[in-house]
Amino acid sequence: MSRALPQSKEALLQSFNKRLKDDVRSILDNFTEIVKTAKVEEESQVSRTTQSEQDHYEMHVRASNIVRAGESLTKLVSELKQFLILNDFAAVNEAVAQRAAHLRTTHEECDRKLVSLRDDIATDLYELEEEFYSSWIPEPPAGPEGGPPQCGGGGEPGGDRGSQGPGGVGGVGGGDPTGATAPAAFLGPRGGGPGSLGDGRPSHAQ
Repeated sequence: MSRALPQSKEALLQSFNKRLKDDVRSILDNFTEIVKTAKVEEESQVSRTTQSEQDHYEMHVRASNIVRAGESLTKLVSELKQFLILNDFAAVNEAVAQRAAHLRTTHEECDRKLVSLRDDIATDLYELEEEFYSSWIPEPPAGPEGGPPQCGGGGEPGGDRGSQGPGGVGGVGGGDPTGATAPAAFLGPRGGGPGSLGDGRPSHAQ
């Protein structure tokens, strides 16, 4: 649907149309006259030399008119382009809207790709965490002579190393599983068990 142009723009367009018609008519008329001057007249009131010089001059003038009209048309085209660029707001707005829609589509596509990439990375990270936490963990080193890991009380041995009890390192013979040492009254100098005297001899008490 065409819109009514303001009066100034309408007058400008009419002047463009008039200039176009005048320049085209000027080119056509001058070219026609140049072709006519090529005809040689048998009977003339002037000499052939004078007629030849006159025709030569006329051809130069009309050729200059054709060049001037062509330059005027070129200038008219430039002014029309400038008029359309500066005054055709509908076309400018449409071009801006198309460019904005294209950029918006590109933005949405980039967002979709980024979201897809984020989901893929999250899935891979979850699988890596599952694999890491479900992987085999080596057991602690075994106890002496290949036995089970020692869980008794450690620390400084309470007696002779040869009299270690089942409680683990640091326990006495027949000692407490917690690794605690027996009272001094029941221990000999060699770490004997209960029932031995202080000098290491067995007690005769029943």
